[in-house]
Amino acid sequence: MKRSTTGTTHPALLPAPVHMDAAPGAGCTLDAGTALAAGPGTATTERWLRTTLGGALDLPLPPGRAGAPGTITLTVNPELPAEHYRLDTVDGSVRITGGDPAGVFWGAQTLRQLLGPDAFRRAPIAPEGGRSLPAVRIEDGPRFGWRGLMLDVARHFLPKDDVLRCLDLLAAHKLNVFHFHLTDDQGWRIEIERYPRLTEIGSWRPRTKWGHRASELWDETPHGGYYTQDDIREIVAYAAARHIRVVPEIDIPGHSQAAIAAYPELGNTDAVDTSALEVWDSWGVSPHLLAPTDATLRFYEGVLEEVLDLFPVEVSPFVHLGGDECPKDEWRRSPTAQARIADLGLADEDALQSWFLRHFDDWLTARGRRLIGWDEILEGGLPGSAAVSSWRGYAGGVAAAEAGHDVVMCPEQQVYLDHRQHGGPDEPMPIGYVRTLEDVYRFEPLPPGLSPEAARHVLGTQANVWTEVMQNRARVDYQVFPRLAAFAEVAWSRLPAPAERDYAAFETRMTAHYARLDALGVDYRPPGGPLPRQRRPGVLGRPIDGVPPQR
Repeated sequence: MKRSTTGTTHPALLPAPVHMDAAPGAGCTLDAGTALAAGPGTATTERWLRTTLGGALDLPLPPGRAGAPGTITLTVNPELPAEHYRLDTVDGSVRITGGDPAGVFWGAQTLRQLLGPDAFRRAPIAPEGGRSLPAVRIEDGPRFGWRGLMLDVARHFLPKDDVLRCLDLLAAHKLNVFHFHLTDDQGWRIEIERYPRLTEIGSWRPRTKWGHRASELWDETPHGGYYTQDDIREIVAYAAARHIRVVPEIDIPGHSQAAIAAYPELGNTDAVDTSALEVWDSWGVSPHLLAPTDATLRFYEGVLEEVLDLFPVEVSPFVHLGGDECPKDEWRRSPTAQARIADLGLADEDALQSWFLRHFDDWLTARGRRLIGWDEILEGGLPGSAAVSSWRGYAGGVAAAEAGHDVVMCPEQQVYLDHRQHGGPDEPMPIGYVRTLEDVYRFEPLPPGLSPEAARHVLGTQANVWTEVMQNRARVDYQVFPRLAAFAEVAWSRLPAPAERDYAAFETRMTAHYARLDALGVDYRPPGGPLPRQRRPGVLGRPIDGVPPQR
């Protein structure tokens, strides 16, 4: 009889698999004699098992014969759905069968969890000896095809090694989309060879607001950095080897002050002195946006030509162009913008933004890519093939899905991980609503009342990490974990309705998962509250009281 791991068949697996059975026969032991047989299409998992799992447990994993005792056998069986897998640990051997190469890889992630927290280290610490596994059969596959994390590296730059580590953490939680927020008012983080001032000027700001934008505190240390094109290629290749898609974000037409600081002609020069602009040193919504001129269109076509070269379509079918938080006062004051509205016969400035984005929707479509943007791109008319990241609650995503557009659900009030995790006074730089581990576990990506046809347009869900008050990797760790583990289960597992979810059982499994996070060196928020070094006393935040709206 099949039993769900949301019960007690195995206390450690996370996200919970669809089914886990105790299998007849003996289990198996992995030791120095264990071999690895990798069938066609499983090379990425073969390499990962030898380098990561083998390195942690001192297992050389020499080549072996498929199905033989003492062997880990990797196989692709296209009769299984994409990303699904079966994992058997019976009679002295391990067999992982996936519906595609990604499915095999997710099966290997489950095997790692079965082997205990030491399997998450970089080098062996235990005495020599085997690792015993019970005889089990696991059958598993994801609920959603888009299971993502957005990381903002524009507000605070994270070095390349921190990004690679983030990809490893996504893979460990069976998340498969990395939304890479590369440009904003506070910094431009990607090298564009034909426009060198984007990084020479646009990647550095002289100082940084310390805390919320209303804070009187400043960090006077210049802040910046960027990824070279080779860095980007390495990040993309690293993600691809872990079956993670990368969605690069280049913000237009708002959130562009860093680009305008580097190239003032990109801004509305007839409405403001753009030559006086610098990379922004504070937070919020900048009033400065791109000019709707042919020269600006050509400039960003040049940017995107290099972006598409760095993010090949196999890894990055979507390109995110922002489109959010775009105040249009400059366009209202700009004779050039007003003339463009009149020449195109547009109704207003919202329609001008839609025209701007439609241009790049057509441009990307002609090159085999798809535009995705924040839900403000619905204003003035949604470009034909564009997808929507629904962040201002569910409403934008519902409207887009009901109109036949694909949607990623990432409502701020539910899965913005910069929001505080507790209402206590020790939370560092508290932002937004309280969103506890349990709150995230009870998040439901599909809102009630969505029609079945519209529900098919919900590609999946994504947690977002905005780094205004996350100055380094440790602060990112604190805000993201352990809540990302709950989010991963919501995105992967077929859970009951939110009120019916067994949070107590999830907490039990989290006890084992904290040991994995410890082994990985993740500086998560402890269940009992922040450690003294994790607090930021006296730094102003923006806490919001009450229950967040569910709309």
